[in-house]
Amino acid sequence: MRSLRLASLDKTHWKELVLAAELLDGKKTALAIRAEIKDDAAALKESQGITPLLLAILVGEDPASMVYVRNKERACTKAGIASRVERIPGTTTEDELLAMIQSANEDASVNGILVQLPLPDHISEKRVLDAIHPLKDVDAFHPENVGLMMQGRPRFLPCTPHGVMQILHRYNIPVSGKHVVVVGRSEIVGKPLAAMLVQRESSLGKDAVNATVTICHSRTNDLAAITNSADVLVAAVGRANFITADMVKPGCVVVDVGINRVDDKLVGDVEFDTVREKASHITPVPGGVGPLTIAMLLRNTLTAAELQR
Repeated sequence: MRSLRLASLDKTHWKELVLAAELLDGKKTALAIRAEIKDDAAALKESQGITPLLLAILVGEDPASMVYVRNKERACTKAGIASRVERIPGTTTEDELLAMIQSANEDASVNGILVQLPLPDHISEKRVLDAIHPLKDVDAFHPENVGLMMQGRPRFLPCTPHGVMQILHRYNIPVSGKHVVVVGRSEIVGKPLAAMLVQRESSLGKDAVNATVTICHSRTNDLAAITNSADVLVAAVGRANFITADMVKPGCVVVDVGINRVDDKLVGDVEFDTVREKASHITPVPGGVGPLTIAMLLRNTLTAAELQR
């Protein structure tokens, strides 16, 4: 692989060989995955008479959440998956939301349940996510599904980390034996991605796992020294342009999970223009990991329908 060969070059020669990193196109990759899901959904409908259904619950009118839910609706339609959205006021009580989730748990027509985050301050995110039945937990946030993933026998994989693994795999970038540094320790991205990368086996093959993983965070001492040792660097810290070129070694593969709005423009956690001149591969923002998150949500919804039949 070009990225791994370049990583071993001395610093005086890498600029001569790399003008700019190859873009890891999340939109293109997501379209390919969604086409596969569409075929699988059609086959499930033909063989079992089942059309998977995803229920999204949107509490309040957060503008970003409204956009995300709308994009998920469109993606479902294009992939042959049914969707339903319950839009409820931000004044909804926690007990009312929990009752709605319980009703969806008992509804055999609903295969996947997604509660759009963030929730209003008066509602416990933990209680709500724990209330979703593990077989319908297509975000893979329920403790049972997290435990299965940690043991290397996942029912569902968390959508954004799975999207990261998919784009690396489909661009033939192996992580086996490589040093992967994840900047960010969230329950949604950092922790599950690290757990997935260190597994011995994966449905994507052994090259997609067996990595040596370091998790960094806000209290990490001398962060740049650690990121400069990475063969693959994943930025998931939630701070615009946090990763700069001096934090990236030549030939590194850089995956930017961040989505930040700066002066009405979406930017990632990586200072794209300067880091691109130093990395071998890089994901853009927008158009990188974001589309893959939705694609993997569709895959989990289809899997849920197959498990529940």
